[in-house]
Amino acid sequence: MKTVEEINERIREGNVCVVTASEMKELVAELGAEKAAKEVDVVTTGTFGAMCSSGVFMNFGHSDPPIKMQKIWLNDVEAYTGIAAVDAYLGVTQVSEKHEEYGGAHVIEELVRGREVVLRAISKGTDCYPRKEIITEIALEDLNQAEMLNPRNAYQRYKAATNSSQQLLRTYMGTLLPNFGNVTFAGCGEISPLNNDPEYRTIGVGTRIFLCGAKGYVIGEGTQHCPPFGTLMVKGNLKEMKPEFMRAAVFPGYGVTMYVGIGIPIPILDADMARATAIRDEEIWTEIIDFGVPRRQRPVVKKVNYAELKSGKVEINGEEVRVSPLSSFYMAEKIMEELKRQIERAEFFLSPPAERISRECNFKPMRQREVKFVRSVMTPAITIEPETSVDEASRIMIQKGVNHLPVVKDGRLVGIVTSWDIAKAVATKKTGNVAEIMTRKVITALPDEPVEIAARKMEKHNISALPVVDAKQRVIGMVTSEDLSKLLVR
Repeated sequence: MKTVEEINERIREGNVCVVTASEMKELVAELGAEKAAKEVDVVTTGTFGAMCSSGVFMNFGHSDPPIKMQKIWLNDVEAYTGIAAVDAYLGVTQVSEKHEEYGGAHVIEELVRGREVVLRAISKGTDCYPRKEIITEIALEDLNQAEMLNPRNAYQRYKAATNSSQQLLRTYMGTLLPNFGNVTFAGCGEISPLNNDPEYRTIGVGTRIFLCGAKGYVIGEGTQHCPPFGTLMVKGNLKEMKPEFMRAAVFPGYGVTMYVGIGIPIPILDADMARATAIRDEEIWTEIIDFGVPRRQRPVVKKVNYAELKSGKVEINGEEVRVSPLSSFYMAEKIMEELKRQIERAEFFLSPPAERISRECNFKPMRQREVKFVRSVMTPAITIEPETSVDEASRIMIQKGVNHLPVVKDGRLVGIVTSWDIAKAVATKKTGNVAEIMTRKVITALPDEPVEIAARKMEKHNISALPVVDAKQRVIGMVTSEDLSKLLVR
């Protein structure tokens, strides 16, 4: 058995043996774990993916006269100032007040690229900090400290996503096409750091890592850490980072994020560590979950391993579905090679963890007072058939005092007619049946959906009512914006 100190001595002497995680799989397959452990000292791992839970603590120094910044913007992106006078935390997902597709990630990348950004801050003024406003330009070199601190990075594995609904969805897992049209997944599988040390023997508090080109450290388990879906909290000096290992990005219709590059060296202390670093994508399992169900617990469509996901296609309901990654394997490989080069040149030494991270999962849902469902607010629906005349539909609306009539055929929803449709038909002298004027692509609600989901659908599609349907598309009620408004004032 080797120690980290012995490996560091070999790094100093220039005779350390370093291989990437990709190379280690082949080596263990050829030599076996015992012999590979004797030959290899370090395995480099890497990942490069969208890591929304990232940001930077900054200290701007004091102005003259000084200001206690109560609100601050960098290129119109607001940073958090609930700390000391001229400290702030800029999160990568914070969006600009002027441009939806520009955010904290872009500001951070601009600073690392050596560009200036506009700082604007306001304050109410105090005796010791009398200034009330300041506007200036700053560059990374002007900051006293700029420390990247990311609460949740380097997911060990991640659940893949698909969409059973009939609408296109914009999510943090990218764009999901209707009717199981695609699958997306995150993580780099067999080369990701935590998958190569699943018992967290060598990755823990104090472990030195490669973070966006700088030397960083693990400072604890990440938020939502839940092995085997482990995560890491990490930090590193932004001033030492390189723009090629980070990238601001926008997920259309969802928001801003940042691609973060992380590499972690795994010391091969014994045969068990060699065996762990020989893990293959076929052994790393996750689940494809259905984002078409907008609930906290989304249905599992199927279990898959990373080899299937990386093949570019999976089978769902007997159909072949295209799969695309959200992480960059090319960049992850580049990070592993760069870390290998730095260790071989004695530019990077290993540090043993001062404390191991937990192997227990403690991931609770949010405590809520009450969840109200569509079932509790829906009203009986009055339906008509496609052959109903426009005149008859108009008479029903007036008699029943409703503005929406779901259209059903053989018991199933096929359309909807509103009072606006009727008014237009009358104005243009369309006196046929409602099949000629009805909306056929109907946005619906399910009885067990939270009312917030129904409200979101109405807002997104600019409509005022939703037919409530069961699993067989049979109309069992209606929910309107008026129903939801009454609920809010109770």
